Amino acid sequence: MVPGKTIVSIIAAYKAVKSGYQMTIMAPTAILASQHMEEYSKVLEPFGIKCELLTSGITKKKKEEILQRLENGEIDILIGTHAILEENVVFKNLGLVVTDEQHRFGVRQRKVISAKGENPDVLVMTATPIPRTLALILYGDLDISIIDELPPNRKKIDTFAVTRGMEERVNNFVKKQVDEGRQAYIVCPLVEENEELNLKSVIELADKYKKEVFPEYRVEYLHGKMKPKEKDFIMEEFKNGNIDILISTTVIEVGVNVPNASIMVIENAERFGLAQLHQLRGRVGRGEYQSYCILKYQGNSEVIRQRMKVMSETNDGFIISEKDLELRGSGEFFGTKQHGLPEFKIANLFEDMPILKMVQSLAIKILQDDPKLEKQENKLLKQIVREKFEDRIEI
Repeated sequence: MVPGKTIVSIIAAYKAVKSGYQMTIMAPTAILASQHMEEYSKVLEPFGIKCELLTSGITKKKKEEILQRLENGEIDILIGTHAILEENVVFKNLGLVVTDEQHRFGVRQRKVISAKGENPDVLVMTATPIPRTLALILYGDLDISIIDELPPNRKKIDTFAVTRGMEERVNNFVKKQVDEGRQAYIVCPLVEENEELNLKSVIELADKYKKEVFPEYRVEYLHGKMKPKEKDFIMEEFKNGNIDILISTTVIEVGVNVPNASIMVIENAERFGLAQLHQLRGRVGRGEYQSYCILKYQGNSEVIRQRMKVMSETNDGFIISEKDLELRGSGEFFGTKQHGLPEFKIANLFEDMPILKMVQSLAIKILQDDPKLEKQENKLLKQIVREKFEDRIEI
């Protein structure tokens, strides 16, 4: 079954192509792009729509052939990674641009891909639940649609938050699941701002699980420093059922569909944001089997307890992301580099949303009425905008 947001993009692609345009979808990883290729081809090729995959891993000869066919209009849909952004990727008539897991792409990258057509329609998709209130500021210039139902037959994931004292019980539970033919993810603790330590922790943990805890099972590990081909190979092996237990950093949080994986153990869960825990949890429960997420945490502060309680009690990503915003604040939630997020000195993004909504609607009204702020009543506003954003805009 094609996931919810993917089928929306496939229907949009069908309409674009049947209206005489080309369409492109950009995904953050080669694995996810290949998955889209599989799903798009299955649905659209029976209608005579030609799909093609462009990633950095393809041969030079194959790439040249794809680029030629694309420019000639022989390819209707181009699916790929950042490789699509290269200058030599030229479309004959691009009418629809889709970015999947849009938070993984910068604003400039989305502009580059949109510039490959003459004012194409743009669809941005994400499975990361952004608080409904915050979405108004982040995507104020877009129409927002939310899919808030699970696909049919998808079972609720049972989530348990446990302390270190439960480690043996957790390991026995993982063994029971694997013995029944399922597969498991074990997500490594996050070591903030230290990739070397991240790497060390995943390799050490994999070593311990391979030799001491699960010696009778096929255990492999995955981390962001591996070469793309290595990562793709490991994920393909896991997807094909040749690996029982995959130990990984958060590189698995986006997109990969392994219906047989029914258990996710997250080490040091207190180090992750709630939205990220929810995103990771979404890697299981994608097939017919009852699935489980076990959050192993340390520490006994009130905030940690509250956060673990939220994760255990609800599978609603929007409730979780609202709570994350409330408990951690928007700065931590999105990181300091999130484009376009305002820095407030007095306002609180969570508590003052009614005022912010009012300001937003006024800003839209002013822009429609006086886009260059030339009217007398907007003189002071123009001066403030100039001072605040002088390096970024021309007014």
